[in-house]
Amino acid sequence: MKALVAVKRVIDYNVKARVKSDGSGIDLAGVKMSMNPFDEIAVEEAVKLKEAGVVTEVVAVSIGASACQETLRTAMAMGADRGVLVETGAELEPIHVARLLKTLVDKEQPQLIFLGKQAIDDDAGQTGQMLAAMLRLPQATFASKVTVADGKAQVTRELDGGLQTLSLDLPAVVTVDLRLNSPRYVTLPNIMKAKKKPLETLDAATLGVDLAPRTRVLKVSEPKVRAGGVKVADVATLVAKLKNEAKVI
Repeated sequence: MKALVAVKRVIDYNVKARVKSDGSGIDLAGVKMSMNPFDEIAVEEAVKLKEAGVVTEVVAVSIGASACQETLRTAMAMGADRGVLVETGAELEPIHVARLLKTLVDKEQPQLIFLGKQAIDDDAGQTGQMLAAMLRLPQATFASKVTVADGKAQVTRELDGGLQTLSLDLPAVVTVDLRLNSPRYVTLPNIMKAKKKPLETLDAATLGVDLAPRTRVLKVSEPKVRAGGVKVADVATLVAKLKNEAKVI
């Protein structure tokens, strides 16, 4: 059984994003980049299934600039067997990513396709659902538990009102949530081993996917700075501030 895992290169979650002075986007100059945290969880789950003898091969895929090779090497250091980079300099939207991933799924024919439930840069949370629809495959989103046996995947999903458990016929698409697992620490020996694992590079222009933009960013701005809280001496002062300053009553 083959598992394909999509990974995205994003600004490291510990870094505070800076808006460009002209408001056209986020300033990436000199910023530390890393694998999207939800995608790390997806890689970890695929590798755990391989270690359990359920999956025989884990293929990590990424779409973007050549620097995404670093992200793929991280996935391989975690345990993925090989990597595939679809190289492009275009500004990608979820619909583009889903279409490019579909071409890879058609080629690789995996039984399990793992994605993070969302990327922390755009927070779109759409790619997995779009990919499943294009492939006409069953899907389970926001997975907090995954078990695979007898050609089926049993997935527990996190909902606002509780948990939902689904049984999916394979092949299937699964997007993973925060509580599915804790990604392993990547050790130096595994980083060195990952350098010897195969990494295939494909040109997105050769895959026959229309990458024309569907949306246009009008403006990017910092969130408004919130005023600090204050302590009040009594209820009367509180009511006066709510009425005269906050104007909520």
